Amino acid sequence: MDVMCFSASAERTSADAERFCEIKNRIVGKSRERGGIGTLGEKTLHAVLKEFYAPDKNMQEISIGRYVADIYTGSDIMEIQTGHFDNLRRKLDCFLPDYPVTVIYPVPRIKYLIWVDVETGECSKPRKSNVKGSVYRAFYELYKIKKYLSNPNLRLRFPYLELEEHRLLDGWSRDKKKGSHRYDRIPKALLGEVRIESLSDYGRLIPSDLPEPFTAAEFGKTVGERKETAAKVLHILNYLKKIKGGLIPIKKYEQGIKHYIILWYTLIS
Repeated sequence: MDVMCFSASAERTSADAERFCEIKNRIVGKSRERGGIGTLGEKTLHAVLKEFYAPDKNMQEISIGRYVADIYTGSDIMEIQTGHFDNLRRKLDCFLPDYPVTVIYPVPRIKYLIWVDVETGECSKPRKSNVKGSVYRAFYELYKIKKYLSNPNLRLRFPYLELEEHRLLDGWSRDKKKGSHRYDRIPKALLGEVRIESLSDYGRLIPSDLPEPFTAAEFGKTVGERKETAAKVLHILNYLKKIKGGLIPIKKYEQGIKHYIILWYTLIS
């Protein structure tokens, strides 16, 4: 299993992968018995992850104050968030003062697209996406809870998954794919996990072979992400005081003299 972790305690074993697969088969099987994928009260991916991280159902869907926690172990809270981290802020305001909270955000490392005809229900053959998910892309969501990231009670887990994404052919384009809606995501396998247990773990997201100082473009090239994604990651790392940035004014001749600014970063030891 491709385990991407920051500490020995975060390692996932082949037994974890097998248990994940068993849970997935059981939940997907129940869903199909009830009339097809996505007909459970919650989406399949969320249901599988909840069962995986809390096999004891007595720990699931527990009222804490004004909110319901996905998982409450008796001491810790776990929240499974597949997107829309802005909706998580009120829960964090409620939970973090009194409980350690772990936010679990699945990363589709390998994804297959399946298109569903909205009239007939017919599904296309799975097509493998060229896009590989990574923990760095999760920073678009982490930005929405930026002010909470330095809280010592907040921890993050990013399970790397192989999954199928079912999308409805209900878009506005001629082939009905552009503007389409996601119907469900069906996990196929657990490939690994990244955990951030403390502020020091954020520093391990910075490749050791980066030159100093470095730009967002250089960071993105090193980690295999677009410059825009790299800039979002670096913004948060700068906010968490893992790196520091500066500006370099330069001149470039293009139809006259123009002034440019390059934003660079360096590590904080």
